[in-house]
Amino acid sequence: MENNRYLSPEEAEELFIILKSRFEKNMNRHIGIDWTDVEAKLSSGSNAEKLWSLNEMEKTGGEPDVVAQDQKTGEYIFYDCSAESPKDRRSICYDEDALESRKEHKPKNSAVGMAKDMGIQILSEEEYRDLQKLGHFDTKTSSWIKTPEKIREMGGGIFADFRYGNVFVYHNGAESYYAARGFRGSLKI
Repeated sequence: MENNRYLSPEEAEELFIILKSRFEKNMNRHIGIDWTDVEAKLSSGSNAEKLWSLNEMEKTGGEPDVVAQDQKTGEYIFYDCSAESPKDRRSICYDEDALESRKEHKPKNSAVGMAKDMGIQILSEEEYRDLQKLGHFDTKTSSWIKTPEKIREMGGGIFADFRYGNVFVYHNGAESYYAARGFRGSLKI
């Protein structure tokens, strides 16, 4: 894990330009939310490490965007909104235990491990279904989603995609990995 989890002023400015442009192009994702309020929250010094995490989402192809505001905490909720599973987060197994269990042909990382390193959470099934209400995502790829503990204890992992006009949730061995499967994350700021 990196010790320097902060963006330079130049990096932050570049990220803000990208996020604002995406926000303005996809207003259906955040009805009733004003960009100036989001930007003020992002600019807060207390959110510097979360801004770094948001940049990690961007760097790995997630195309993060605001999808909601938590009514209890006032935090803005960002999801990876790339059309397909983020390109630099594919070909990974589900978690560290699955990674360690592979004797040959190990993937470079795991979804849970990468999410932890990035300071984000893997989408739950409910969050994934909510994302799909904002557009059609993962029509050619799939994304690992948070696996219930009982399923994980039995060696499984779950993933989801969008096909034939529907969200499908499937299972695999948690140690499996495919070139078209990655993961989507969420971050509250």
